[in-house]
Amino acid sequence: MTQAHSLTLQPGALSLNDLRAVWGAHGPLTLAPEAYAAIETSAATVQAIVAKGDPAYGINTGFGILAKRHIPQAQLEQLQQNLILSHAVGTGELLPDHVVRLILLTKIGSLARGYSGVRPLIIDTLIALYNAGIMPAIPSQGSVGASGDLAPLAHMTLAMLGVGQVRMRGELMDARAALDAAGIEPVVLAAKEGLALINGTQVSTALALNGLFLAERLLEAAMVSGALSLDAARGSDAPFDPRVHEVRGQPGQIAAAKIYRQLVAGSAIRASHLVGDERVQDPYSLRCQPQVMGAVMDLIAQAGRTLLIESNAVTDNPLVFPDSGEVISGGNFHAEPVAFAADILALAIAEIGALAERRIALLIDSTLSGLPPFLVREPGVNSGFMIAHVTAAALASENKSLAHPASVDSLPTSANQEDHVSMATFAARRLGQMAHNTGVIVGIELLAAAQGIEFHRPLTSSSHLEHVHAKLREHVPAFDEDRFFAPDIEAARRMVMDGELSAACKDLFAALH
Repeated sequence: MTQAHSLTLQPGALSLNDLRAVWGAHGPLTLAPEAYAAIETSAATVQAIVAKGDPAYGINTGFGILAKRHIPQAQLEQLQQNLILSHAVGTGELLPDHVVRLILLTKIGSLARGYSGVRPLIIDTLIALYNAGIMPAIPSQGSVGASGDLAPLAHMTLAMLGVGQVRMRGELMDARAALDAAGIEPVVLAAKEGLALINGTQVSTALALNGLFLAERLLEAAMVSGALSLDAARGSDAPFDPRVHEVRGQPGQIAAAKIYRQLVAGSAIRASHLVGDERVQDPYSLRCQPQVMGAVMDLIAQAGRTLLIESNAVTDNPLVFPDSGEVISGGNFHAEPVAFAADILALAIAEIGALAERRIALLIDSTLSGLPPFLVREPGVNSGFMIAHVTAAALASENKSLAHPASVDSLPTSANQEDHVSMATFAARRLGQMAHNTGVIVGIELLAAAQGIEFHRPLTSSSHLEHVHAKLREHVPAFDEDRFFAPDIEAARRMVMDGELSAACKDLFAALH
């Protein structure tokens, strides 16, 4: 994970690097002082509507299909309290801290834009929770990604009320006890504040950002392991010639081909078979890496653009426009853009793993790779990488099912008032499992390719790839004979998922961020 650094939040101006940093590590957060004027004006607009008494959705009415019910001023605080308690109906495993940090950050940023009608106290309390490392206990299931991520954001809001549980320093504890320990007063919600807190796409977006950042690491790691496989299989780097890619014109493909050229440049293994190699063309999993991984690169970039916009967006309802004094009901809480971005990332993550699995299959097949069967010196008595490939195949197949688009599904809710939903929360949540699966596949490929390289000694690969090989051998010794293999695979997976593998060639990937 990245090193913690302080962040001064300018509402609407978060960058992907800001979001990556918060995802990677917990550091102090402050809100730019100039943001408070808009927040205060927005809150004053809501209070003026309350004083006047005219019905305004979410301020002095019921919610959803109950919007026609006018709520007396004396019951407005109770209305908001009941809203949070009744909507905190999530289930499933709790979201990890790095996702909850993104939820808090993007919710703070959205409310601080000054269109949500909440008091500065609400935003300051969220910032205090964040800085104290008090992470609300948010179940991962229960949102359909429209009308906001209602259930998970209600669980987030419970922590502000001193209700339910939170995680502090990795330990679950009572929310009120955590607030007391940090010197934070529980809040009493005023008109509209509960609705502003639970309306919004912050949970879907945070989960999708988690998928985005994992996909970036998988892309880089798989390009490294794929280049290593190319050398292990004594493949050709001719398909990476820039002229091939320029005449097609796809930007990701052009960028990927350049990275592959740099990864394999100077390989003595490649030089050893430039003359006299009877093979005319390599299999697609080697030859078409720029075409496939370049397309993946473009998808990841497209998803990143959508999620950056959403991370800075105001997505609750209704919205307060202080200039005119109007409160307008809309549908910014509908997370269709996030659902589409998550579905795109699912395709990218699945294809990274699918291509890597094919290269593992190639390496263990001596008729294709020219290497010993299953990459072990005494096949028969040793099974080598035989069943490691089965694991990779199982996970690649699992990802194919998980990659089915979630955004095409919809079930009406709230007595058909909310009659089309995005399913963005599941679309984004499943990316974590898919990334884990692909991380294992790429880790297995890394182990297999490193093993293949060693059969070509004393010849060496490129300087970049030899550096990667050396980093791997710091964690995993060479596979001379069968041994308990699962720990080796886990060590390689961690290198992939923690960014250690791509960090070994970080200069090549700098342009991607």
